[in-house]
Amino acid sequence: MSHLSERPEKPVVGVSMPHESANLHVTGAALYTDDLVHRTKDVLHAHPVQVMKAHGRITALRTEPALAVPGVVRVLTVADVPGVNDAGMKHDEPLFPDVVMFHGHAVAWVLAETLEAARLGAAAVEVELDEEPSVITLREAIAAESFHGARPVMLTGDVDAGFDDSAHVFTGEFQFSDQEHFYLETHAALAHVDENGQMFVQSSTQHPSETQEIVAHVLGLHSHEVTVQCLRMGGGFGGKEMQPHGFAAIAALGARLTGRPVRVRLNRTQDLTMSGKRHGFHATWKIGFDAEGRIQALDATLTADGGWSLDLSEPVVARALCHIDNTYWIPNARVTGRIAKTNKVSNTAFRGFGGPQGMLVIEDIMGRCAPLLGLDPMELRERNFYRQGHSTPYGQPVAHPERISVIWQQVQDDAGIADRKREIAAFNAAHPHTKRALAITGIKFGISFNLTAFNQAGALVLVYKDGSVLINHGGTEMGQGLHTKMLQVAATTLGIPLHKVRLAPTRTDKVPNTSATAASAGADLNGAAVKNACEQIRERLLQVAGTQLGASASDVRIVEGAARVLGNDKELAWDELVRTAYFQRVQLSAAGFYRTEGLHWDPKAFHGSPFKYFSYGAAAAEVEVDGFTGAYRIRRVDIVHDVGDSLSPMIDIGQVEGGFVQGAGWLTLEDMRWDAGDGPNRGRLLTQAASTYKLPSFSEMPEEFNVRLLENATEEGAVYGSKAVGEPPLMLAFSVREALRQAAGEFGPTGVSVELASPATPEAVYWAVEAARGGGVQHGGHAPGCSEAPASASALSNA
Repeated sequence: MSHLSERPEKPVVGVSMPHESANLHVTGAALYTDDLVHRTKDVLHAHPVQVMKAHGRITALRTEPALAVPGVVRVLTVADVPGVNDAGMKHDEPLFPDVVMFHGHAVAWVLAETLEAARLGAAAVEVELDEEPSVITLREAIAAESFHGARPVMLTGDVDAGFDDSAHVFTGEFQFSDQEHFYLETHAALAHVDENGQMFVQSSTQHPSETQEIVAHVLGLHSHEVTVQCLRMGGGFGGKEMQPHGFAAIAALGARLTGRPVRVRLNRTQDLTMSGKRHGFHATWKIGFDAEGRIQALDATLTADGGWSLDLSEPVVARALCHIDNTYWIPNARVTGRIAKTNKVSNTAFRGFGGPQGMLVIEDIMGRCAPLLGLDPMELRERNFYRQGHSTPYGQPVAHPERISVIWQQVQDDAGIADRKREIAAFNAAHPHTKRALAITGIKFGISFNLTAFNQAGALVLVYKDGSVLINHGGTEMGQGLHTKMLQVAATTLGIPLHKVRLAPTRTDKVPNTSATAASAGADLNGAAVKNACEQIRERLLQVAGTQLGASASDVRIVEGAARVLGNDKELAWDELVRTAYFQRVQLSAAGFYRTEGLHWDPKAFHGSPFKYFSYGAAAAEVEVDGFTGAYRIRRVDIVHDVGDSLSPMIDIGQVEGGFVQGAGWLTLEDMRWDAGDGPNRGRLLTQAASTYKLPSFSEMPEEFNVRLLENATEEGAVYGSKAVGEPPLMLAFSVREALRQAAGEFGPTGVSVELASPATPEAVYWAVEAARGGGVQHGGHAPGCSEAPASASALSNA
């Protein structure tokens, strides 16, 4: 086993414990960015001047009326920017635009003594606009060929020959929805200038180093003149990876110009109308199967709704292409990606980062094609699993593919699938107006940033004379338990009790040039960096201990807060060891570093090994559907998920549960609506609040919910043998959507192929039930070799 993966005697990692801030969360004592306003003197409040049109050039911007409002101090406009007027890394997101690109675009910001004064001031600003035509929907963008960014192509094998060798060829089209992050804490930043003219920004950001970089270039400063701190976030889910930078820059600009602290905190409606979402996708596809139902070829085009600027759309599309295979071997594939440019908010990272969109396409294909092939969907999926020696369409060998089948079988055993399928068949036979179904889906999700350079991390560990330890690392805490795991890693590596270790807030002046806490790599990267720093200190202390105990340093172990010699009763308490080291002038701090090895990626050829490893999992979901209304309930869910050797099992199980529920929300509930009409509100987000945007709640939780972590699953080459857990579980929710599809199919004849919209709201399920009752597309309905044009926007034909 590698040095990175091996666990020492009596480790603190692997022990179930609550989140390090759990008590603070539930008592309300945990501080978030906006809480600091009440501890800061003379704060000015910022409010955006939003233009409620989808597209148009600004012809006049009059700020004088705002300055007449009592309490208004200043209006920020493009003329105030001393550096670069841009809030993005692609230089296509002007902080103060001269062209409105989406409904609700902020063109200026008002600073005032109170938030209400700032709001009234913003309402008083006069903006004249020369309206221009807008592109709102994906279909409009595709028809108008409105695209931006790269158009990657993933190619493997001989696709045409693969189709020629196929006994069955199907074509189809599929469009599915975007998703709102709806973190509990909206975007927030608080900036002030210190006595040396240094800019200090508190920001609710997943990427403090990039926030620092954007603030610096907007202000015309160097990065060492800007410090960004993130205490914690009330949720992020990817929505705070790129999008906080502009809000932090507004606060910093205001503080620089007024000399007073400036607070930016969006209310919920502003957050919903100004910040990006998960990318909605449109897919067209053609797939070939042999006579046994094994995939022979896939030809697909995935179009992401990027919104008005690129943001992270290019890597999101790249990851979607890299995950369209999911758990299935596709020997011949041609998959094209493209990004639609629409007059909507700029879509961004969201848990899974394009992976869920790519995987949803192949799972939708399998669910639609199984009845036409005369196969049970479980059987079709299992026949196409990756096996030993297989590689992905982009050329990465699939390590541990046996885990796909092992997990698949464990879920069946845990859930009692065979017996329950018989019970469901009996129930359905006895209930003509209510049907149940049980579906299993698996996942294979690659872990690492697609951009190789991001796969690095740093840490700073300080040991004080009294034996207490302070750790700093580049990862941010958004409720996912990263800090808890880092405390456990540090305590394990140093061989001391957990209470000896404290963690400092994430700051750019402690650990520089950090990557975003994203791509599920937070614990992998930062954990390895923390471990590296702690190992440097431990090695120095072992030398001291060896001298004090009269033994070789190689024979000394530090376990549970004491240094002991192997095969000997001699020991030296940790506090005494540290104090001795100090008086011997031994360095008691260390900067740790880690870079993920073995990664290589050619984005132009779309080939390489971009991922350190794959995370696996499977879920079995049982649903019940009402044939009159399409209403449904999730009766039971069973999950087995691979997190390697868990660093913190309670945290990881919570992440699996939360990810699954968020995925189920995306696939079944969360129906974002935009005004695509030609009226005055064209481009307006219609679902602007929790009253119109349905979020998962306790009532949507499975009535029985069983989650188990895969045992004996050490991941070689990862910190203490663990695996990422943040994003992969979200895709386990495919099982719910596939169960709904199968339940709808039970209302029709045997072998009917059911098309199901996404999100599969009760309304969508009702129409799927109606289509199934009408016969839909059935097994044997088309002979191989015949061709039929799609009958509707999402039609399926056996060509």
